[in-house]
Amino acid sequence: MLVPSIPSPVHALDWLASVTDTSTLLALLGSGTGGPGRLCPADFDVDPKTGFFPRQPLPRLPEQYQLWETALAGASGAVKLGDDCSDGALAMRAEGESWRSSIRTWPVISVSALNGDLRLLQRAHMVLASVMHFYVHSLPPADAPIIVPKALAIPLVEVSRQLRMAPVLTFADTVLWNWELVDPERPLSLDNMRYLNIFSGSDDERNFYLASAAVELKGVEMLEIFERFANSNCSTRSANDSDTYASATLSRDLTRLARIVNELTEIFKSIRETVDPDMFYWTVRPWWSGSTSKGPSHPGWVLEGVPDSHKLDLGGASAGQSSVMHALDIFLDVDHKLQRSSRTPGPSPDNKRADRGFMERMRRYMPGLHREYLAHVRPVREVVERLPTLREPYNAAIAALKKLRDVHIRIVAIYIVTRANGRSPFGPEHGAEGMSRADKRGPARGTGGSEVSNLLKAGRDATQRTLLGD
Repeated sequence: MLVPSIPSPVHALDWLASVTDTSTLLALLGSGTGGPGRLCPADFDVDPKTGFFPRQPLPRLPEQYQLWETALAGASGAVKLGDDCSDGALAMRAEGESWRSSIRTWPVISVSALNGDLRLLQRAHMVLASVMHFYVHSLPPADAPIIVPKALAIPLVEVSRQLRMAPVLTFADTVLWNWELVDPERPLSLDNMRYLNIFSGSDDERNFYLASAAVELKGVEMLEIFERFANSNCSTRSANDSDTYASATLSRDLTRLARIVNELTEIFKSIRETVDPDMFYWTVRPWWSGSTSKGPSHPGWVLEGVPDSHKLDLGGASAGQSSVMHALDIFLDVDHKLQRSSRTPGPSPDNKRADRGFMERMRRYMPGLHREYLAHVRPVREVVERLPTLREPYNAAIAALKKLRDVHIRIVAIYIVTRANGRSPFGPEHGAEGMSRADKRGPARGTGGSEVSNLLKAGRDATQRTLLGD
């Protein structure tokens, strides 16, 4: 197999995003210290206790970067959404413009002092991307490209290239890196973490992050299963029923996986108890939108001082960027790209019209190390096809994931689709004529920019097609 050479660091992010063949990616990245073909999560910044979360909160940036830290700390008290014409937002307009004006006068600070320090680079990405979204979304509405000042754009792009992820707000920035411990003497857990950067200032946003964190932490149990399978005899092509210990272990793990996915479904359902749909749609969600979130016909963002910035991934934060959910799909071998023509029933016309590249594109928003981890997760379906005793527990796991996606579709219908087609309950001051900011000109879209209804139904149907017949 011919392996392309690795380009200079300046173009590394774009190059890695273009490598879509898993075998090529594995050859380029190597197999980590766990040895050839083995999955060693620690090689990919995946913790055995906290999964894709770092075990400790990210440290604050060094003194020379306090300009960035101070801007983020003061943003929520200085700016509101640019098309919010409520009395409170209008009273803050002058202060908001002063906050943005100060950013336009910043010097471009080199990120060289952060080189090689993973946690500081992650902190810099979270701070700069958050400040950029505060800046962009607090501007008054205009039908023209938005200029992101070079003092934000240049260091954010450089940090992103070192982390090998998109230079925009991501799931990692809002959920994985944006917290502190309530009690520093205790380990990370759902009841011992407090989210820090809350764009809207609302409990609804904070509760949404906590629900996302609950999924990630429960997902750690799935990562244990994926690692055990990847490093077992069952993962080899020669696996057969004669290896009773390995197949029995995998059978138990698949049964356990179904239970875990059912617990994830309950977490999804719990969002209805803590996050108000109107608050979510009108006051929280707009802050996460990126340059392409409003669809291809809407003016995008220009990153000042960054050549060809329109070619960068700038879609914004999305739960579709959760590495733990991608790992589950890879392990079960769900065919989102419709490449397995033998699976039945065949895709519907709506399935074919959906964004088949969505999942692959979302991986470019993940930290590069987490994307490497996904390249090492081994699909279990081929082994199950050879070992009939595994078919029942495997299908149970698939059925559980299909149920989760049914629930997800219902939640998105409540929180996005019906709101996109209606008016704000907060009055016309919340967006032009009270209509949705992001979706007035077309179908309901996720913050990543895809048409959300078709996308989720296609994912649900792809999951259903993964079931194995007798």
